[in-house]
Amino acid sequence: MNLTQLQRKEFKDIRAAYTKRDTMLYALGVGACEDPLDTNELRFCYERNLQALPALSCVLAHPGFWVNEQALEINWVKLVHAEQRFKLVDALPVEGEVVGKYRIKGVVDKGPQSGALLYFEKALYTSTGTLIGTVDSTYFLRGDGGCGNFGAPDEELPTAPTSAPTGSVETQTLPIAALIYRLSGDYNPLHADPAVAQKAGFQRPILHGLCTFGIACQQLIRALCAYDATRLRSLGARFTKPVFPGERIRTEYWVSNAGTVQFRCVSAQRNEVVLDRGTATLAS
Repeated sequence: MNLTQLQRKEFKDIRAAYTKRDTMLYALGVGACEDPLDTNELRFCYERNLQALPALSCVLAHPGFWVNEQALEINWVKLVHAEQRFKLVDALPVEGEVVGKYRIKGVVDKGPQSGALLYFEKALYTSTGTLIGTVDSTYFLRGDGGCGNFGAPDEELPTAPTSAPTGSVETQTLPIAALIYRLSGDYNPLHADPAVAQKAGFQRPILHGLCTFGIACQQLIRALCAYDATRLRSLGARFTKPVFPGERIRTEYWVSNAGTVQFRCVSAQRNEVVLDRGTATLAS
């Protein structure tokens, strides 16, 4: 990549409106409301007493696929999403207008044979300028090792405990899960077109990594927050394996004191960890 151009990269603020319909569609896309007769689950998918899942913050005011700008010279074809995090100051409104402000926090060069890590931040504000929270993405640029460093990396996510989990919760994803989730804004054909997926080396379209991240979000709210989405204040995890629509996802969690939770997500069919180094904070 062109590190000089990357350091000079400036982003325009994005003002984006969303409705209760968008909030409900996102929740359905990440597997909320498996039981439509459960009034607790309906709080995410029905306009009466509606709540916004905190992970919705990850898709609001998205800056688009800026990494393919020619001046940056990033080998974007070899880019993979490595980690995702968000931290909210307060509960996410169920509808309204937000303003996204963006910056590249840094690049860590792992060497010519290993690639580089790029740390990107989106800060979300209300239309009146009040901070809602921050969303951090780490991209693994497999084709850009040897580029050099600047800035600072995010704090390392903790490894999962070796003890038995405190508990677990499961979600059965639908075969059409990726087709629903993409309507929240990520139209990458890898998640919809079988021919594109096969060219990328997958037998069929895979689920969006941020969809799996959203599944973990709603599962932890169900298991640990008594369906009160306002209690989940932060979430972070590392993407480790792809998920195929129709798989059953099990989130195993460890609860410690002071409202800290560690977790990982496992494909129940393959018994493979698909999200690792998960961490969350809960308000009392």
